Amino acid sequence: MKTIDTIYVNGAFVKPHGTEVFDLINPTDNQLIGKVTLGNETDTDAAITAAKAAFKTFSQTSKEQRIAYLQQLHDVVKSREAEFIEVMVKEYGGTLHFCTMSVQNALSGFTSAIEVLKTFEFQKMVGKSKVMLQPLGVVGIITPWNASNGFICSKLAMTIASGSTAVIKPSEMSAQQTQLLLECFHEAGLPNGVFNVVNGRGDVVGATIVNHRDVAKISFTGSTAVGKFIARSAVDTMKRVTLELGGKSPNILLDDVNMDDAIPMAVSAAYMNSGQACIAGTRLLVPESRLEEVKELLIETVEQVKVGNPASTDTVVGPMVSQKQYERVQKYIELGLEEGAELLIGGPGKPEGLEAGNFVKPTVFVNVNNNMRIAREEIFGPVLSVITYKTEEEAIEIANDTDYGLQAYVNSANVMRAKKVASQIVAGRVLINGLYHDPMAPFGGFKQSGIGREMGVYGLEEYVEPKTILV
Repeated sequence: MKTIDTIYVNGAFVKPHGTEVFDLINPTDNQLIGKVTLGNETDTDAAITAAKAAFKTFSQTSKEQRIAYLQQLHDVVKSREAEFIEVMVKEYGGTLHFCTMSVQNALSGFTSAIEVLKTFEFQKMVGKSKVMLQPLGVVGIITPWNASNGFICSKLAMTIASGSTAVIKPSEMSAQQTQLLLECFHEAGLPNGVFNVVNGRGDVVGATIVNHRDVAKISFTGSTAVGKFIARSAVDTMKRVTLELGGKSPNILLDDVNMDDAIPMAVSAAYMNSGQACIAGTRLLVPESRLEEVKELLIETVEQVKVGNPASTDTVVGPMVSQKQYERVQKYIELGLEEGAELLIGGPGKPEGLEAGNFVKPTVFVNVNNNMRIAREEIFGPVLSVITYKTEEEAIEIANDTDYGLQAYVNSANVMRAKKVASQIVAGRVLINGLYHDPMAPFGGFKQSGIGREMGVYGLEEYVEPKTILV
């Protein structure tokens, strides 16, 4: 069992003033694997003070210096890549495939920031005036448990690229992953105070960061409910905010699509990260005329989805991160039955032989209408809702009939047709005929899926403020 009893402030591992101890539970078997002592308001204040002091000099560094720091961070994380995958599988319960990809995304956070920084212009002439893009100051970074280190790395990379400093509150449920990351960051040898990390609860550490007058910006990934709280709180000090929130992504299969290819991809989109993904394609929109074909293929495909030990190479769906999350998903499955949706496969309860962990049966509902709660609310588990449409126009209307707008998927035998449909979908990203990621392209949502963008040039612009010099 691993005990974590330090936080990271001003370039050093220090004992927190907080005394609350949080249990770390392996979601595969619900056994205790560690304990972490959580920080409190005093610890958070100290971290913010250190970041504020470091900003005075770090904001004056050159692009070349920042690129060198980003490369150092990348190299030390890369050197322990296998350890990152192993601890994520054990602590989070993510599948080996997903955790491997997640660590790659963490590394790309640094490399993409370097590429952006190489050509980014911090000064330019606009009209007859000089515009300087200046770093904001102390950035509060608040990250979730479903890809903890990936979010920390990408957000910190942009903070450093801009010349700002950071106070990071990761999920307390990811403490072992965070500890490994901190060991790497410490080894990278950045100036003291440039990054500070306080393990703690959102209503303690997170709230202190959000309300503190010396924090200039909040970069948050998590639920829409918490994002709204942050936005309301941040306005008192006029903090800049980047909020990457929930989703209920539509996946439109147009009537000309090859279902033999599209259905396996749709299942992958729905069950990615065991369904614990804001970008999961959990609303599958199919032509009414092809529903029976879709049902047969879904049963055939989902029956082949292996649920179980996340460390196995062929596991597709691992456990939910916690007992609480397992119970949340179960409530939605029961709700789908109560609402009158037809259970095609899966359903309540745990798969046979996996009773010790937080495992959910991969579930598909058909005859779902878009007014049902299982079609409107983010479940965050391996539950797919199939909705039929009659015309292409109706499919677009259903896809957009949601409070969210983070990501969407369009599949068609005709790429030009798919692009035309994609252009009408209200979402920050639309993927055509596949599952892709581009770390240089902006990522973020419309509507209640968030404010602002991450990644690439658009992401860096969120961390700077224009100042005009008129002579």
